[in-house]
Amino acid sequence: MSRNATNKLLHKAKKSKSDEFYTQFIDIQKEVEAYIEFNEDVFKNKIVYCNCDDPYESNFFTYFVLNFNRLGLKKLITTSYKPSSIANTQLELFKEDRGSNNEKGRPKPHANKFIINQVRDINGDGEFNLKDIALQLKQNKENEWTPLLGDGDFRSEESLELLKESDIVITNPPFSLFRDFFKQLIQFQKKFLIIGNINAITYKEVFPQIMNNRVWLGTGIGRWISGFIVPDSYELTGTEARIDEDGKRIVSTNNCLWLTNLDHGKRHEALPLMTLNDNIKFSSHTTVRENGYKKYDNFDAIEVPYTDAIPSDYKGLMGVPITFLDKYNPEQFEIVGCSYDYGRPKGWSKNIKMSVSINGKSVYKRLLIKHL
Repeated sequence: MSRNATNKLLHKAKKSKSDEFYTQFIDIQKEVEAYIEFNEDVFKNKIVYCNCDDPYESNFFTYFVLNFNRLGLKKLITTSYKPSSIANTQLELFKEDRGSNNEKGRPKPHANKFIINQVRDINGDGEFNLKDIALQLKQNKENEWTPLLGDGDFRSEESLELLKESDIVITNPPFSLFRDFFKQLIQFQKKFLIIGNINAITYKEVFPQIMNNRVWLGTGIGRWISGFIVPDSYELTGTEARIDEDGKRIVSTNNCLWLTNLDHGKRHEALPLMTLNDNIKFSSHTTVRENGYKKYDNFDAIEVPYTDAIPSDYKGLMGVPITFLDKYNPEQFEIVGCSYDYGRPKGWSKNIKMSVSINGKSVYKRLLIKHL
């Protein structure tokens, strides 16, 4: 999907509060396994809370319940944010219990809560799968399924009580409410792994946490997330939109990332760099070879338009794209600020109204970094 199509889709979703972008199992598995590889005990004896996930359809629920014992979880809690137009399309556990019928005879879903304390082969077929979970929940053995009293909003008292109980929050929160969701996690000092738009990096609620190494990116951005499942009402626009082999509608925004405060190995990999002179001679980027590194008109730093063109031997401040954070190693670089209002470093003149500029032309949002 093109960047324009991506932005149009996400803007439309935010404006209409249509936040039904459901994460694929493969993307959850790929990301979570990276944290386990770095620290095999990262989830051991922890309560994981997926608080924006209808248990009937959430792949977050599916992944963590199927891997409950392997990860050593203490408890898994899953709550739906609101009734969904694609509810009950993946986990038909309690079809008869979805809620009362409306005047047209269609089931009326309600918000639900699943609490998983134990998983086991309850039907005796020699393997554990979702059918065992369905039986355990129906028979009220070890685990709990109940409708929520309210609509399941993560800000509700019901959800807050569950949040206080949890250790790690893992979910894909509503794009339109991302700021509120993130602030809540910081307020309650929770560990988390969540999905957001790339521009979330620049939010005033988020960037100071990143700059102070309290929050960082997950293991990949953009196409690292292969796509989201959407309801039938969403347009399939762009070259990468598709219907998969199970009939699910998939859109690939290519403009999203994982945001976390769980440590992972990629965060500690040093970025290989060339010297300033070698970049000017051998860089794969024509603009670097032809123009070198320009200083900003209005701030004492050089413009580095590409992360892989950061010179290894430059000792001063450098302005880099926000996507640099995908390669950021806190043992290699220090983030000293950014070129937008709430993250500007010391020495930033009040006369710089918008951003840094070169030859009078403003440069898009930049992170300001230096070598350690």
